[in-house]
Amino acid sequence: MTIDVATGESRIAALCALAQQTRDLMDAVLITDVDEDELVAVTAELTALTERLEATVRVSSQSFDIAPDGTVRHLGNAAIGAANPFAVPLVVERVASGGVRAEVSFRPLHEGPPGSVHGGIIAMALDHLLGQAVAVAGLAGMTGTLTLRYRAPVPYGRPVVVTAEHTRTEGRKAWADGRVSLPDGTVLAEATGLFITPTAWLDGPPSVTRAGQ
Repeated sequence: MTIDVATGESRIAALCALAQQTRDLMDAVLITDVDEDELVAVTAELTALTERLEATVRVSSQSFDIAPDGTVRHLGNAAIGAANPFAVPLVVERVASGGVRAEVSFRPLHEGPPGSVHGGIIAMALDHLLGQAVAVAGLAGMTGTLTLRYRAPVPYGRPVVVTAEHTRTEGRKAWADGRVSLPDGTVLAEATGLFITPTAWLDGPPSVTRAGQ
């Protein structure tokens, strides 16, 4: 795998701002109660905007790159990608005592049962945090299995905390535990993940090149 060194940070900032505005738009579409004429008018405007964005497109996905602060980022990731309108996006932080955490308020777009977050969105958040916990432990792997227990509804529009930590390693296999909790520590969902390092990744860390090379 190759990681690009980011160039054109001002363009990336503009792309991320567009993605955030698109998230706001998607939420607005879900909760709007404007009349039919306004819906038709907005749709026509969005059609024109979509055509403008499609004027120049790439065939590859948004790759990993190196941010100005030296960290690896993945702008297109479905969980954390700042340039991906589908993403929450989760902002993952390392915990001094080990593991990772992310504070998040899920949006109306993530609703499953009325007033609660869809179980699949919860699974995505936990899967990502579990993988990050394995990564900060100095390992790298792809999800092999993900086991979840939903203990209580996860609300949207209210802060929750997602945490995870690496628990053990056996050869190319690594395990991590995680949970979604209210700020007071009440656990709403918990998970265990098994991550397996592909043999292609055993030769060493990915190479780094400058974007466009």
